[in-house]
Amino acid sequence: MVAELLRVPAGPVDLRAIPSDATPGFEGDKAAGREALAALGEELADLQERLWAEGQAGSPRRLLLVLQGMDTSGKGGTLKRTVGLVDPQGVRITSFKAPTEEERAQDFLWRIERALPAPGYLGVFDRSHYEDVLIARVRGLASAEEIERRYAAIVDFERRLVESGTSIVKVMLHISAAEQKERLLARLDDPTKHWKFNPGDIDERVHWAAYREAYEIALERTGTDAAPWHVVPADRKWYRDLAIAQLLLETLRGLDPQWPAADFDVTHERARLTGEEPIA
Repeated sequence: MVAELLRVPAGPVDLRAIPSDATPGFEGDKAAGREALAALGEELADLQERLWAEGQAGSPRRLLLVLQGMDTSGKGGTLKRTVGLVDPQGVRITSFKAPTEEERAQDFLWRIERALPAPGYLGVFDRSHYEDVLIARVRGLASAEEIERRYAAIVDFERRLVESGTSIVKVMLHISAAEQKERLLARLDDPTKHWKFNPGDIDERVHWAAYREAYEIALERTGTDAAPWHVVPADRKWYRDLAIAQLLLETLRGLDPQWPAADFDVTHERARLTGEEPIA
């Protein structure tokens, strides 16, 4: 299973030891990868629709995909090519930006809890509560004591989510500094992508090592049996998309959602519809 290949094991994490251009569990090329992704679509959409139907019938189960990664690692591309394979009516996507004044006045998890998916939904966090132990650590936006408190708060928060029926798939999109540079240059070279370019992304590259360390600590401190982390090599966009689709598919297969049983007499309603019984 891809989940086992990409899962971060317990103990210290060294992202430098994980190739960002690898394709764990897949031996084909880009074309084959795109074909494999498309082939997953039907089953993925079917299982997601079953989960949605269960939710409409009262099941508390839901699925939350947490996407984290350096700028240009491909969170947007993942949403388009992987999450886009399923019915959008059962999907809720939340992109977390810098907190508002109202959000800063609350505990860091306040805005996260307000964005949690309802029963039956596939929720997606484009960035998440982890920003509060990543950027906050690198930029010194919170004290060391507060950062430590947040690690523990995240573990407790995710434990409660799982206990209440939420399956969490946490993904760190692992991109190299060299690949990020190429993607930023590509945005500058293409006028149709200038709107995606943020000069601040270049400034953040100065802190690459600090961000890597912050990720390593977060992965180690918040990876649990209930909500493990997965590191997805993201230099190859096609593999990134395929791997995340497989993670979602394996999770949904494990949930094995079923179509809800009818809460009415099917035979009676058929007879009414065909005229075999009068409509009351």
